[in-house]
Amino acid sequence: MKQEFLIRGAGRIPSPCCGESMSVIGTRTRKCKERSGGKRVYDIRRLGCDSCGRIHHELPDFLVPYKRYDRECIEMVLSNPTTHDIPADESTLFRWADWFNSIVDYWIGCLVSIMLQTKQDNIPLDLTSATPMTALQKIGRLVGDAPRWLERIVRPIVNINLWLHTRSAFLSERG
Repeated sequence: MKQEFLIRGAGRIPSPCCGESMSVIGTRTRKCKERSGGKRVYDIRRLGCDSCGRIHHELPDFLVPYKRYDRECIEMVLSNPTTHDIPADESTLFRWADWFNSIVDYWIGCLVSIMLQTKQDNIPLDLTSATPMTALQKIGRLVGDAPRWLERIVRPIVNINLWLHTRSAFLSERG
């Protein structure tokens, strides 16, 4: 028996592109693999911006845009590349690490920009590419390294419409 869950936010969600109100225009199915190896199916609300007409999807915190595993799985592998129990093949784990390392500087720029726009004064200044830190250490300076750190990156970047669509797993820069 297929088990489906409807995801629905409790409050009004402003449009990430212009801040105007949005209306529910339907749902779409989103499948997600979990740490246990199980799969879940979610019905994600599709929202249309009342002003500009763009379509957005209401994702819960445990999903990462364009990824087929939940946030916990991806975060666990990125935090502990050699000591995890995630049921994913090696090519998937490699792609997650490659994706993270290639996009972390963009995320840092987005998060610093958000911090500046919201007038936060605790912005670390040593996050440039030349700084000898791992990608995880750099991002940890902004969002911390406590559990759910990936969620603290995804939510603000998605909510202001700066999330980049990543390349398909079947495309390769080398090929």
